[in-house]
Amino acid sequence: MVHGHAASGFEPVRDRFEENFSELGEIGAAFSVVLDGETVVDLWAGAADRDAGTPWGHDTMQVIFSGTKGLTAACVLLLIEREQLDLGAPVARYWPEFAAAGKADITLAEIVSHRSGLPALRTPVTSVEALEERRMADLLAAQAPFTEVRGRICYHSITYGWLLGEIVRRVDGRTIGRFFADEIAGPLGLETWIGLPEDCYSRVGRLVFGEPPPETPTAPAEFAEVVAAAESLPMLTTDQQLWNTPLAWSAEIAAAGGITTARSLARFYGCLARGGEIDGVRILRPETVELGRTPLATETADPLWGLPSSFGVGFGLYCQELPGRPRVPDSFGHGGFGGSQHGAWPSARLGYSYVPNSLRLDPAALPDGILPGDRLQAALADCVGVGLS
Repeated sequence: MVHGHAASGFEPVRDRFEENFSELGEIGAAFSVVLDGETVVDLWAGAADRDAGTPWGHDTMQVIFSGTKGLTAACVLLLIEREQLDLGAPVARYWPEFAAAGKADITLAEIVSHRSGLPALRTPVTSVEALEERRMADLLAAQAPFTEVRGRICYHSITYGWLLGEIVRRVDGRTIGRFFADEIAGPLGLETWIGLPEDCYSRVGRLVFGEPPPETPTAPAEFAEVVAAAESLPMLTTDQQLWNTPLAWSAEIAAAGGITTARSLARFYGCLARGGEIDGVRILRPETVELGRTPLATETADPLWGLPSSFGVGFGLYCQELPGRPRVPDSFGHGGFGGSQHGAWPSARLGYSYVPNSLRLDPAALPDGILPGDRLQAALADCVGVGLS
């Protein structure tokens, strides 16, 4: 049974949400849309914990993996707005130790757009060690970049958070989780955290990891070292169940550990879609939001994923037409591992968030290869008059 509401004119979104369960086997999920400051879609269904039979409720939250990068991006943008950070400045200006091993000229712009040459650690660490963000930042500060990807987009799946979390701490004094809570989540009234309080543990849904693709593309030989390093972190492979534990929920994993309701993240992006203001609360100036979605780099094929990508200040940008996904050239945001999707459509003054607990690791196994979140975006696009690819 689907719970919640869809405003008049958004019934096709509710229908598509229900089909995700009846036809695609979703386990538990929520989808929310904020249009020009008003919540027009707020739906949830299924099980928060399939094994325990716990239903997904109004207040269920979920880990959103790389959806967290959009939250971290907003923190960095606020510090840029306050002139505490400069995109063109070398990172070593704020973090002197970072200059080691040939990194003195790496800029903040290169960090936020995944071009620093630091997509992975050279030093092997355990999954539990990876939760110690200060220690991981120290390792990156001492490490030489991977020269084969320096200056081009090579997705920093986890290191993005360790790097930017340390930069925020160096210039502001607060951890990334505290900064986000004080400056963004608190003012907007969001139930969104980077580092979850203990009294919220019981509200987190249990992730169910799907089967990976039977075959994965082989990286070109020139990128073999960096790909191997990027794939060596156990929390991304053999230790995935760590993400279902309070140990991970409480850690301030600024690249992947955010926990939220879809309702809150749709409000966050709904605010950005209106130039940084909602309900009389302003978190960023319009020109700062515009800076955040201005392309810093575009790549035809990321060495790690082999896919086109484009980034502004931390936000992923529209860069190609995909089957079934809306063509919204001014869209920006950041999705997460397994299929969570979150973003803003400024031309429609709209923010949305899809938060599932069933992680689709092989979209090709779906009937038409289109993820549940893409299907919802397509239905939403029809409702607000945005064209499809």
